[in-house]
Amino acid sequence: MEWKVMTFNLRTNVPSDGDNAWPRRPKAVAKAILRHDPDVVCVQEALYAMLLDLAPLLPDYAWVGEGRRGGQADEFCAVWYKNSKASVAEYGSFGLSETPERLGELGWGADYPRMCTWVRLNGTADGGGDGGGLTVFNTHLDHVSEPAQVNGMRLIMGRIGELRARTGASVVLTGDFNVGPAHAAVRGLEQAGYVNGYSALPGGAAKAGATFHDFRGGEAGEPIDYIFASPGVAVQRIEVDRGKYEGRYPSDHYPVCAVLTTKPDRAKTG
Repeated sequence: MEWKVMTFNLRTNVPSDGDNAWPRRPKAVAKAILRHDPDVVCVQEALYAMLLDLAPLLPDYAWVGEGRRGGQADEFCAVWYKNSKASVAEYGSFGLSETPERLGELGWGADYPRMCTWVRLNGTADGGGDGGGLTVFNTHLDHVSEPAQVNGMRLIMGRIGELRARTGASVVLTGDFNVGPAHAAVRGLEQAGYVNGYSALPGGAAKAGATFHDFRGGEAGEPIDYIFASPGVAVQRIEVDRGKYEGRYPSDHYPVCAVLTTKPDRAKTG
């Protein structure tokens, strides 16, 4: 089954961003998403009010998630999915800390509470699916603490491993990792057999260019936003969208969109 997956750090609502502050950007964000027509959109730094702003602009999508301090509090790593493509089998969130069942905790010297939201999607027949599904893990690693980055990713990999052992699910891991391709958090995924989406580019991640641009544009630098697939999932192509929408960059990060091909899950429930 083919899935188009986007990861997109929306840049949270900071009034000091001036002309680039969130109230001026929802239409640009929605147009960037709709241009690619993804089946799944994984966002980071989204406040609950931002998700409400986007909902009427993305009428074909629904979302799951919670804030990193629980409920509607603070930033979400929400996962949007196209209603015609998939239905939700199960979902949840966990913190990236020594106490993952409690959101809002600082882990391993992190500057902010960090989290991961996951959802197991079943493909619908009218969406062109064969009954196969995709499980999505979406995260935003800390930007300061390397132990938090490395241990947070180990925790995520452990949770992915548990779910795959239980369901046989095809998995995609997305997010703003806040690190370059040579970092241990990225290398650890690759060494474990996960497929770096940038491997679909000629020259791989080394040729991907920057995905964070601070509203300035350009591509010099390295990616920090990633799409990884579990072993057995093929990445057909990937694109870093550096375009403007509504005459502006929709965020201080570029959206990244990949096309994946999965096999049916061993189990649909359980």
